[in-house]
Amino acid sequence: MRESLKLKFYTRRKTSLQRRNLAIATWEGFPAVIFQTLLGGQFLTGYLLYLGATSGQLGFVLAITTFVNIAQIAVAFLIQRLTSRKWALVLFIAIHRILWAFTGLVPFLFPKSYWVSAFIVFYVTACLFNTVGGMLWNSLISDIVPARVRGRYFGIRNTLLNAVGTLTMFTGGMILDRFPESQGFLYLYIIVWVCIIANIIMFMFYPDVTFERSVESKFLPMLRKPLQDKSFIKATLFLAGFLFLQNLVVPLYSYVMLELLKINYQTISLLNVSQTLMMMSSFYIWGNLNARYSNKRLLYWTLPIIAVSIMSWGMLSVLPQLPVLFAAHMLFGVGVGGFNQLAFNFMIGDTPKSERPMYMAMYSAITGVAAFFGPLLGGKVYEWIANWPRWIQVFGMQLGVAAAMIVLALVLGRRILRDA
Repeated sequence: MRESLKLKFYTRRKTSLQRRNLAIATWEGFPAVIFQTLLGGQFLTGYLLYLGATSGQLGFVLAITTFVNIAQIAVAFLIQRLTSRKWALVLFIAIHRILWAFTGLVPFLFPKSYWVSAFIVFYVTACLFNTVGGMLWNSLISDIVPARVRGRYFGIRNTLLNAVGTLTMFTGGMILDRFPESQGFLYLYIIVWVCIIANIIMFMFYPDVTFERSVESKFLPMLRKPLQDKSFIKATLFLAGFLFLQNLVVPLYSYVMLELLKINYQTISLLNVSQTLMMMSSFYIWGNLNARYSNKRLLYWTLPIIAVSIMSWGMLSVLPQLPVLFAAHMLFGVGVGGFNQLAFNFMIGDTPKSERPMYMAMYSAITGVAAFFGPLLGGKVYEWIANWPRWIQVFGMQLGVAAAMIVLALVLGRRILRDA
């Protein structure tokens, strides 16, 4: 009887501790999603255009965040030697956040001719530290969230954070439309600094859970683990190819809308809000489907949705502008919401726990390189076609890319992402 009571008390205590840890991981995301929203998307594009960036420079900035993921392979090996993942995470997250926020001080610290170059230096350096922080967070959160509630937890967390991101996006758009660019961006960065400080403090409350280390102690044998997993590496290479095509056009949506279609910030914010709302509503559906079907099968189902959303830009040739853009953004929200959630579950759920850091690093590195060359090449293409007919610049490129994505999904996707 006494042993039964002890076991019951221990179980309740363990459950209570798990709930506390999950709550911390959720609350930490609120300030994070606010500053990430205000420093990304159309706000990043608008700020770079304000600083004087070309479409090629814009493409480079949008691409570099994924290219630096290649460094995660080294990080996955080095974290095996850490005594505390939590405090290493706090350190690298803090440096990343602060450096990213320093991009707002560029107009105050440098002559106008150096604004874009200075921004890129701060931004690239911040991305390098975020590569380490992201690897540590993925490793830590996969141990914090129990496998049995992982799908439901991330579905709820993503919904809540996207709701906050939606409100932030709309508010940021209103600020930039109401105030001159210099004043408007100053107000955004004041909010950013407050949220960054709050985010760093909240990371200090993360638990420092026990780390199950790799069975390998040397770099090359550890690196070979995911490379020798044929099912994993084939799926990763296929998804990298798909992301390369997607990133030729999607990261440059804001450029097309701001520069070519002359749409204001508030309208673009509404478009992105509609995308986020559809993404939020789809999380619950994808989460329930994930209880019945495998990560890889559902990943395959997201691909045609994403491709059709990009192809729908072609309807601008026959239909009014805003209804087409709203439909394209909403459809993309459904597809990319499922893709991101299922790709994360694929990394942390379909991989061996002891080797998970290297698996995650390999996935991030391969898809990161592909996603880097997408917007980089896409930005250059927009420079090359600057004197071509307007329809090619506005939606012609999207049509060509979407057709290639559909062919890739039909020819290779069904075979590679089938259930084992």
